[in-house]
Amino acid sequence: MKASTLAFRSAVCLGLTGMTGGIVMAASHNHTLAPAHAHLNLLGWASLFLIGLFYRGNAALDASRIATAQVGAWVLGTIVLIAGVTGIYAGYPQLEPAAGIGSIIVVGAMLLFAYLVFRPERASIAPSLGMAPAE
Repeated sequence: MKASTLAFRSAVCLGLTGMTGGIVMAASHNHTLAPAHAHLNLLGWASLFLIGLFYRGNAALDASRIATAQVGAWVLGTIVLIAGVTGIYAGYPQLEPAAGIGSIIVVGAMLLFAYLVFRPERASIAPSLGMAPAE
């Protein structure tokens, strides 16, 4: 699976989860978990969707295993972080290490993404399929 596809599909699932949480908070008039809701929508929906757009615009990178691994790490880190933050605000302070571990995973995924964004352009090793004029 391409990195962009994984990012888009994961972003939609995490975005729907965040929206559902927002609706539950609004219906119950209990906004205790608002920090988890905000983190989930920012990391799981907005940031992940933007990462997918970047990969979609860079075809060679989109098909690479390193980009797919970066998206996978982002998703894993986001889920662990949100579980920890949700636990903390739901009254389970013992889940604070999960929030910390998730944060570290997401920062690591961001560092890998930064590397992929800033690395020098590499010439494509695939032969060009375009037609060239004969001379």
